[in-house]
Amino acid sequence: MDAQAGFFYLFSAVLLYAALRVVTARNPVHAVLHLILAFTQAAGLWLLLKAEFLAIVLVLVYVGAVMVLFVFVVMMLDIRMDTLRGNLWKHFPLAAFVGGLIAFEMGAVLMAGFRGVDEPKAFAAAVNAAGQVVQYSNTRELGKLMYTEYLYPIEVAAMILLVAMIAAIALTLRHRKDTKAIDAGLAVRVRPQDRLVVVKLAPTQAPAPVVEVAQAAEEKKA
Repeated sequence: MDAQAGFFYLFSAVLLYAALRVVTARNPVHAVLHLILAFTQAAGLWLLLKAEFLAIVLVLVYVGAVMVLFVFVVMMLDIRMDTLRGNLWKHFPLAAFVGGLIAFEMGAVLMAGFRGVDEPKAFAAAVNAAGQVVQYSNTRELGKLMYTEYLYPIEVAAMILLVAMIAAIALTLRHRKDTKAIDAGLAVRVRPQDRLVVVKLAPTQAPAPVVEVAQAAEEKKA
């Protein structure tokens, strides 16, 4: 077994463990952290397939942005774990059926779709129409395809992510009894007269100087 096969089994084993812990962890924060681990291991598998761009995108976009958003949403939402655990076994048969169906379909596609396909080979140079060797960038070619032929799907995906972000913010800002928030409109329209009250104190008799007190004491003695 060579080093590439060893890394493949290592990444696959950790990925399976992390995916199992995502659906079995009782703490939602632990589930999100295991999902981050699963994404990093999947990025390692992409690197073994010589798809560096997809691996970097998986780490930067999902691990660096989406999963951080998930962590904040999970920590800010008022999730009642007792209620969720009580309904787990109620929906377990349907969840097991759907999961088994998805696994069967993925297995059928992977076993029948990749037969006779050569191993992907990365190359850093290409030959143009004139027969000259030019430098080839896989990332540049993917960028050209994404923002020319697939520009409309990219914009649709961006709008979906924007709607998801707004929905997450709306969920965290819902009104609860224990929520403490400041009205920005009232804070802008505030006046000094509403916050500061000037009180006039009655005039008091100033204390006598020390010299006068001493002279009065000497006169009494005399």
